[in-house]
Amino acid sequence: MIPRLPVQVLWPHWRPAWVLHEDADLLVVNKPAGISTHAPEPERSDDAWSRLRAFLEETRGEADAYLGIHQRLDRDTSGVLLFTRRREANPAVARQFEGRSVEKTYLAVVEGLEGRSLPAVLRHRLVPGEDGAMRALPLEAAPTRGKGGGGREVQGREVQGRERQGRGGQGREASEREARGGARQGRGAPGQEAVTRCRVLEKRGGRALLELRPETGRTHQIRVQLAAEGAPIVGDRMYGGAAAPRLLLHAAALGLRHPATGEAVVFRAPVPAELGAWLEAGSEEGTGAEVLRDPVAVQQALEGAADRRYALAHDEGLTAFRLAHGGGDGLPGVTVDVYGEHLVVALSSEEAERAREAILDAAFGLGRGGAEGEDGAGAPRVRGVYVKHRPKHASVIVDSRKDEFAPRVAVRGESAPEAFTTLEGGLPFEVRLGDGLSTGIFLDQRENRRRVRALAGGARVLNLFAYTGAFTVAAVAGGARESVTVDVSRGVLAWAQRNLDAVGADPEAHTVVEADVFAWLRAAAKAGDQFDLVLLDPPSYATTKKSRFSAESDYARLAALVFAVIAPGGRLLACTNHRGISRAMLRRRVRDGAREAGCALEQLKDLPDPVDFPPEPGAEPHLKSVLATVGREPAPPAPPAAPAGRGPAGQTARPARPSSAPAAPHDKGPGSHGARPARPARQKPRGRS
Repeated sequence: MIPRLPVQVLWPHWRPAWVLHEDADLLVVNKPAGISTHAPEPERSDDAWSRLRAFLEETRGEADAYLGIHQRLDRDTSGVLLFTRRREANPAVARQFEGRSVEKTYLAVVEGLEGRSLPAVLRHRLVPGEDGAMRALPLEAAPTRGKGGGGREVQGREVQGRERQGRGGQGREASEREARGGARQGRGAPGQEAVTRCRVLEKRGGRALLELRPETGRTHQIRVQLAAEGAPIVGDRMYGGAAAPRLLLHAAALGLRHPATGEAVVFRAPVPAELGAWLEAGSEEGTGAEVLRDPVAVQQALEGAADRRYALAHDEGLTAFRLAHGGGDGLPGVTVDVYGEHLVVALSSEEAERAREAILDAAFGLGRGGAEGEDGAGAPRVRGVYVKHRPKHASVIVDSRKDEFAPRVAVRGESAPEAFTTLEGGLPFEVRLGDGLSTGIFLDQRENRRRVRALAGGARVLNLFAYTGAFTVAAVAGGARESVTVDVSRGVLAWAQRNLDAVGADPEAHTVVEADVFAWLRAAAKAGDQFDLVLLDPPSYATTKKSRFSAESDYARLAALVFAVIAPGGRLLACTNHRGISRAMLRRRVRDGAREAGCALEQLKDLPDPVDFPPEPGAEPHLKSVLATVGREPAPPAPPAAPAGRGPAGQTARPARPSSAPAAPHDKGPGSHGARPARPARQKPRGRS
């Protein structure tokens, strides 16, 4: 039996406290930030619509509960969200949304208002931008048909976005109807008219809490209009807002006439504490550090982070994932991981260390709340909590097996067995929670292991700096015909062999090798050994008897050795969690390695972040991953060097590129769009923060 936390207790489909109103015709909820209204992918079950239906089935016995959709809130917007409960209620509600008689009130915190104010009414014409973002044009500048031009851009803003509106569901979205209306009223002008009434409620220097009443319902209307006025909402990465743990936009109230009685009703959602905290403190304290000084705020932040892992927790083939990821979840310097019935808390800042007891208490207390008189109410749901004290700087080498850094037993509740099995993608992996700073599996590589499993069919796979062989396990499960797993540590290779044995890997086809990776690669290239898929995730810093390695300075040299053993048409999955290496820098290092090896790259693309590892506000994710595809033909030779002298324009002729230079790859940046300007003794332990 694989241990697992009580999912329905810790991750209920919907929390009763989030229900604002319910009757035979309407269900009104306070949607938390981080939950989409209606996800576009049919297989998704973590949107508000799907979770509410599961909640109604579980609590009311409604096997196919009806929920009509008449409005949408962006995933990162919290607040009032209304659904109809009967089809008969749809016409009356739809007429009000379509006729713009529904009164919507939002609250938002913005920056950029030092010494100035905003218009009482924001008027723009919105046109689609790129990647789901919108652009705001001044209403009076929109050209009429036949005059050409696209109108000028407000304050030069054209932002890139990642968020798109979800799929349609039961009922119709008001903004879709209004889009048609906007097209009719402005036949000669591009885009749709957007009108929002704006009032400043409070102001602190350049920061302000705004009340906003949109009179139209356009995609991202409030967000793009405020950005166009030079006052983007705090936390709005899409439209240039200041970095914050969440988008500080809240749907505070929704007023309409009840579809059955015609009576005017107003539904209100409590104002999130984050809005007031940012207004008072701003960016100096608004990124989460102040949370660690308040035990109640720590508990709330941890519960909120847990709610955002609903889909992972309900995955029957997964029992290990990240529950909270530092500043990305509003808890800077703190990470919390789930392993079966246990949690592992890691602390990596002075503020987190000072809040140690409050953090551990909050982790151990997850899910304890229960209705009075309910069986087990108040009883621990988490079996035990371990703690790891990580150095603030990754280059600091510590003895990770000392209790001062990684106690061998749980510091709250019961200790786990010395070794036990967790699941990922239905595959078993051995973990040890009391064995140093690392546990046996890097949880941030879950999506990359899924990719490896998909790519490995029939391939010959090489796993370098393999640690406990998790990538190899995924490759075997994906049908790799052969694999070689290389690491310098005998202890972790024995662990890797146990993981391979657990999935029935043929030891003749899937071998483990104890060796220094650099020396092994040179020998393999000399012998003409080649692989179809190579997995490269080196430590940030390492020292062995034969070599020293720093990812920041040596990654390109390592990549060159790797490309020398990749077969034509093969792939390299290259990763790093070195904080000093950006995504763009990793791409450059991989390209430089290919050039040095004389390889032509057909494609080089970034891979998306794991959903449970959100980056800190304003920062890149700590794990950077690229997938490089090697061309089937060798790099073409460079043209011969031009004779010395002057070029046609009087320029001195440049020497030709060396013949070893490869053809330029098709380089892709984030989202596959164009790129933008352990283990041995004395080796630093392989850790993930």
